[in-house]
Amino acid sequence: MRSLISYHKPKSTISEQYRTLRTNIQFSNVDRNIRSVMVTSSFQEEGKSTTAANLAVVYAQQGKRVLFVDADLRKPTVQYTFQLENHIGLTNVLTKQTELNSAVQQSAISNLWILTSGPIPPNPAELLGSQAMESLLVDMYNQFDLIVFDTPPVLPIADAHILANQCDGIVLVMKSGAVEKDAALKAKDILENAAGKLLGVVLNQKKQQEDGQYYYYYGTK
Repeated sequence: MRSLISYHKPKSTISEQYRTLRTNIQFSNVDRNIRSVMVTSSFQEEGKSTTAANLAVVYAQQGKRVLFVDADLRKPTVQYTFQLENHIGLTNVLTKQTELNSAVQQSAISNLWILTSGPIPPNPAELLGSQAMESLLVDMYNQFDLIVFDTPPVLPIADAHILANQCDGIVLVMKSGAVEKDAALKAKDILENAAGKLLGVVLNQKKQQEDGQYYYYYGTK
């Protein structure tokens, strides 16, 4: 759980930025209560999984019942972040091998539950775009106040595009100085063309003298 700075160091500058991100998401659409947020990036190694996990933590700290879902069915990492088993997870629920209640695990953090990826399937995109996924979302909404999805990066594979229009909002994480403008715009266009609602962008790992890392949220509208 070393990457969960919002849990281990709640008074740090970085934790405050995660709370700012939470606030901006909450106010991004005053006419609609956002119940599901998808966190993705343009490429691998931009910090999307760390951002998604800490976002889930700060929502749970607010008193909401939060479900954090590892929807990266190719390179899942959530089980390592929260030090959980990954024998049963999202793929088992989608293939009707088990029910949501049996697959969800309680984390060590109050109000935060985890649905790991489960066994890596041969057809991740098909599972995420299935009718079973739509039905599962309904079950999730009935049991939790907020669902946070950690998904694969946008540009290399299609998984994130498929889930984009099923979530109330999308946060795009970009590593400072690592992503070219054309790639960033392409990722944005792909998500919006998939009928996804892009809430904003997190500029990640921007160096700052005090903490070494800095997370800042930019609204897109």
